[in-house]
Order: sequence, then structure tokens, then C-alpha cells
Amino acid sequence: MESYITVRAGYEAQAEYDDRKSRFIAQLVHVESEDEAAEHIARVRARHYDARHNVPAWILADGRERASDDGEPQRTSGMPTLEVLRGAGLRDVCCVTTRYFGGTLLGPGGLVRAYTAAAQEAIEVARAQGMLVEMTSVVPVDVGVAYSHYDQMLHLIEQAGGKVSSSDFTDAVAIHVVFKEGDEVPFLAALTERFAGREQVEVGKPRFAEF
Repeated sequence: MESYITVRAGYEAQAEYDDRKSRFIAQLVHVESEDEAAEHIARVRARHYDARHNVPAWILADGRERASDDGEPQRTSGMPTLEVLRGAGLRDVCCVTTRYFGGTLLGPGGLVRAYTAAAQEAIEVARAQGMLVEMTSVVPVDVGVAYSHYDQMLHLIEQAGGKVSSSDFTDAVAIHVVFKEGDEVPFLAALTERFAGREQVEVGKPRFAEF
């Protein structure tokens, strides 16, 4: 997986879908662990303590995922919600959909449609508010060069598609760069060719970040 979409940290997307007086309130947030997912689920359950169901579904960047029907008929709520998250390419997210029963049984098909629609609408709310972000697999590279080579280095970085995150200016210049994973390889080859090992380079481990 080279990239995925997530909800911006600290933001909660909410959307409501109504069907025959039953209310389905989807609440979608960014999480990075099972513990954070559990915390969001607990917050929603406390917020909607009087609801009949609070149906959770979450999926992490490492592929771990989980869903629960929370008392609804099997595979009518949690799995449909999880399928919506998967279909949107989302990772590191948790969606809890609260249902207030309206007095009319919707049947399995009606429940699947309602939970699916609520989750989809929450995603669209996040998208409309600019709160969906793409996380890309990147490699950090730190390069130390003499001041006389600073402009040449910036040019090489730009040519290779890298982004300078910061620079430290002391007796030399330390440039902190991030590349999309794989783009650092031709950059490192160009460094060797241009500077013949006179530069100092430290390559970090791949991680996911906005790019």
C-alpha cells in the first residue's frame, strides 16, 4: 500500500440518515490504534446513552479492522459500515453509528441500506469540509552539505521530487527532506555522482505522512 485516505486528526464528521422515524447518526474520526478506536466508541456510547444501538466499525493503516452489530441482526450494520470505509479507501478511521429506534422494524435489507447510507454521508461531510487527507508512504532523508553546495542541493532535491521540511544552518547546512518511497533512490545516486561522497546522508525508515 503506497497511500491511503484518512480523516484529519482532531476532527469528527457527523451525518444523520432517517428511515421510517429511525435515526441513524454516523460519527467518523481519525484513530491510530485499537485503544483510540475504543475511546471513540466509549465517547459515543456515553453521548448517546439512551440509544438502542451504537454500532462501531474501524480499520487501521496496518490492515487490522473490526466491526460489531451491537445487538442489531447479524451482518446488517457493522459489516456494511466497514465495507463503506473499505470502499472509500479509508484507513486509520473509526465510525460509530447510533440508532434511535422509530418504532417500525426495517428488516435486514432496510438496516443494511440505512447503516450504509449514514456512513457514506459522514464521509461526504468530511470531504466537503476538506477534512479527508491522503497519507503517502514517504522516506525521510537528512543531507549535510557545505554552504557553497546549498543551492545545488536544493536543485537536486527539486528535480527528484523531494520536499524540504526544514533546514538547520550551523557551520554547515543540514537539510531535512522527504521523498515518496522509491524517489529517494535516484536522488541518492545523483548525490554520489555530483558530490562523490563529500556530502553526509542519513536515510530514515518509510512512514506514512501527508505529502
